[in-house]
This record gives sequence, structure tokens and C-alpha cells, in this order.
Amino acid sequence: MALPTTARVVRLAARPNGLPAPEDFTIAEEPLPGPGPGEVLVRNRPFLVFPGLRTLIGGGGAGLPLPRIAPGDALFGPALGEVLAAPDGGPLRPGDLVTHLAGWRDQLVGEAARFTPVPADFPDPMALLSIASAGYGGLTRTAGLRPGDVVLVTGAAGAVGSMTGQIARLLGAARVIGTTRSPAKAKRLTTELGYDAVLVPGERPFAEQLAEAAPEGVDLVLDLVGGEQLTAAVDAARRGARIAVVGALAGQLDPETPGGDAPAVIDSFRVCTLGLTLRGFTGADHPDLDAEWRERLAGWLRAGNLSFPWTSVRGIDRAPHALGRLFTGDTVGAIIVEL
Repeated sequence: MALPTTARVVRLAARPNGLPAPEDFTIAEEPLPGPGPGEVLVRNRPFLVFPGLRTLIGGGGAGLPLPRIAPGDALFGPALGEVLAAPDGGPLRPGDLVTHLAGWRDQLVGEAARFTPVPADFPDPMALLSIASAGYGGLTRTAGLRPGDVVLVTGAAGAVGSMTGQIARLLGAARVIGTTRSPAKAKRLTTELGYDAVLVPGERPFAEQLAEAAPEGVDLVLDLVGGEQLTAAVDAARRGARIAVVGALAGQLDPETPGGDAPAVIDSFRVCTLGLTLRGFTGADHPDLDAEWRERLAGWLRAGNLSFPWTSVRGIDRAPHALGRLFTGDTVGAIIVEL
């Protein structure tokens, strides 16, 4: 089989004014070199569209774990690919499936160490694109979920939250409450994705809804939103509650900001008197997490205990439009571009 000599790559054309729009990107066909010593050639199949791109593109935030994306740079993110060519004696072979972070292109060449093999018996390789490892890590590492906890997950309909409710249930939570922006998504979260109750901020005062859903308060908060929802979560926390801040969707979905902040008013007196803990989660602090997550994910998928909800966008030409769907709020779960 003749190896490809070109690749199509999505690049940032201009810094967006507000939320990213398709015209802020270009799709270029570029020369693809042949693999050198220790390198492999990979053809991408699907890749993930994730909210953090808004921050990386918009120029906001500080101390980010991933590099910013400037005009002219290629976008990136989790991807699943097939090895087309690999060096003899290396860890990979043609036909192997691998995961990596060089999505937003159809083909690439890179050092073999950049790619993680997918076990042949993994029950659903597509699920390895899930970023719900952040939810799992927030529950197990940052907040220490205990059996019987009442758990609140803000931003429950996104790529992380849509699986975190299920994970909290599997880890022993007694009651799992979520938040989302639409009643239709709230219904799906309660009927299919492990939530006992899902609140819709904006329908009526959020603090009032939360008091009804958890009249005795919450033990654990996994916050993916920030802003007013984090404020209300602290107000609803009971003694000794643990709060894991995993995301900042309030800032990333705000067209008036560059996507790198989500200010919240925190009642420090309540934090003090109730002995609350509030801590941020980042995967870089837990290098052992990925292997543990993959093992548990495989087991839960194989047993039918966990589902990976996602929406498909077909073709790299539609990838810039897929990013916009993160902001319209018309999907549940991950958004994946299939090539």
C-alpha cells in the first residue's frame, strides 16, 4: 500500500472576537514526510472536540497545562488512530489502534512514544476519547468520594459530566444531583445517565432548586462550571463537604471574556465554620491516574455499567462547525469528529 504524502490539518486563522466561529479556522492540505527512525505514521479515525480549546484559542487564563494556540497554529486534542507504518522491532505494528493528542488532522507522523496502544480486547475504543477521567480523578483523588455521599455535579450534560454521574453512582454515592442548561437534557440525564435529579439554572433561583433537591445539603461537589453555580454549591455544602473544581465552563461559554476565568463569590465564613475543603483538579498532579482510569473504564464498559454518550460530526471539513456546537448547548456528552 502506498503511504500518504499529504495531510489535512485544521489551523487557527485569526484570534476569535468572542466565541470561535468557523471562519476563524482554515483547513490546509500540507506535505506529510515519511516516518524516520523511531517514528510511526498514523491515520486518525475520530478526534474529540473539548471545551478547553476555547481558552487555548482565546488567550485567557494563566498557568495552563496545555500550550496556547496562536494564529497559524494547528489545533490539537485527544484522537484515536490506526498505525499505517512503524519501524521493525518497535512497540507498534501496522494496523494497531492508538490514542494520542494530535487530533484535528487526518494523518500525522510522530515518535512512537507519543502514541498509546489500545488493547485488542478493549470493549469500546471510541470511549478512550472520553475526558471523563477528569471527573473520575476529581471524585477519587481530589474530593475522596465516600459511600453514601450526596454528590452535586455542575455542568452535567457535557463530555465530563455526562459520565461523572454514572461514575459517582458506581463508586457508592447515595444521591447524585446535576445541573444543565435545558430541560430536555435534564430529562436524559435522569433517565439514562445516572442522575437522581437535574436542575436547570435560570428556570428559577438556583439556590432554591438546590435546597429542594438536597434539603440536608451536599457532601461532595464536582464543579465543572464555576461562577454562580459554585457560589450556590458552597452555600449548600454541609459540614466537612469536599469540593473539587475541575472545570470553568461559565468562563469558557461567555462570549464577553477570552475564556480563561470564571469568577465566583465564595462565603469564606461558611468554608471556615463548616470545615469545607475546596481544591482544584488537574491530571498533571496525578500521573498514575490514566492507567487506573483505563482499567476501570474497560471493566465498567464490559459489564454494561457505564455508557459513553457522544454526538458525531462527519468529516474534517465540519470540524470548525463542531467546535461551535459546544457553545450552542444542543448536545449531551462528547462531540466527536469522525474521519
